[in-house]
Amino acid sequence: MIKNKEELKFYLKKDCSGLHQSHLFIKWLTNNEEFHLIMFMKYLRYTEYYMNKKKNIWDYIPYFWNAWNYRRLKIKTGIYIMPNTIGPGFNPVHPGFRRIGPSSKIGENCTILPNVLLGKKHPGDCTISIGNDCYISTGVTILGPITIGNNVTIGAGAVVTKDIPDNAIVVGVPAKIIKMKE
Repeated sequence: MIKNKEELKFYLKKDCSGLHQSHLFIKWLTNNEEFHLIMFMKYLRYTEYYMNKKKNIWDYIPYFWNAWNYRRLKIKTGIYIMPNTIGPGFNPVHPGFRRIGPSSKIGENCTILPNVLLGKKHPGDCTISIGNDCYISTGVTILGPITIGNNVTIGAGAVVTKDIPDNAIVVGVPAKIIKMKE
């Protein structure tokens, strides 16, 4: 959770390291998808910052401004990520549907491609915990409660319903471990 300006700068630097930030003005003029992703991540992190910090009366104006822009870009990019759910270094690669609810916790340096759903097997509370350095490919469905370890790769179209240990490569419906990384 981002609680001060130093953490905010750290998160923004890590998030945008995977996205090319050169020529932002040209990207804005040409309506480039990378510009929208960079701005989405910026407004998400600023919204988290203003949600978590100790507020005074003047903090509500930038909070509502950032939350409004975050919501606008959430609809434009199709990326539905609740604040305070993803760690630094998140790489969305390109726009497209992703749904990451409030009961999910995603670690550092994760890449999640489009058409990924993190949901529940049954009604009620459930947590989905994803470790650091994970790669989740297109069309993956993860149904919780579940824990996915660090350095895990999940192949396209997999349906994950059971816990996955560290350093695994997982594919299939239902997902099965096909290889352990070294």
